[in-house]
Amino acid sequence: MAGPHTLAETERQVTATLGTLPLDYTAMAVASNLFRAANAVRNHFERTVLSEHSLSWTAFVVLWVTWIWEPIETRQIAVEGGFSKATLTGVLSTLEGRGWLTRQKSASDGRLVVVALSESGRELMTHLFPAFNTQEQRIAGPIDPSKRQELAEMLRLITAGVERPE
Repeated sequence: MAGPHTLAETERQVTATLGTLPLDYTAMAVASNLFRAANAVRNHFERTVLSEHSLSWTAFVVLWVTWIWEPIETRQIAVEGGFSKATLTGVLSTLEGRGWLTRQKSASDGRLVVVALSESGRELMTHLFPAFNTQEQRIAGPIDPSKRQELAEMLRLITAGVERPE
């Protein structure tokens, strides 16, 4: 539970407090529940599979993005991960200090920094990601397997709609 109130209690209180306002309560429930679910999932991953390796969600995302797209420029990691370059710099220093990745100047443009996983970083992700996926399966567990693809597509639509320039 994210706070002292259950989801049902919160939804009842919102309706009681805001019920006279001309609002789209269904849209509000979608956005609110999406936010609450995302935080619950992130916290779950940090408490379970990531804590074993002393990784934050942000550190995991940096490792994941690097693993998938390496070699990758730092500015691209920040965009893919959705965090600031300042946050990224600190996380990269930590991960580099643990020997999981390397940074070097770009051969084509010395102002840019390129990141790659080290061999121990690749081993970590190869070991970590199956455990991560086990938790993904647990998270998706309450959803009827025949509806999971539809939900994934709905979430893609939300993401695309928000990321599209206005």
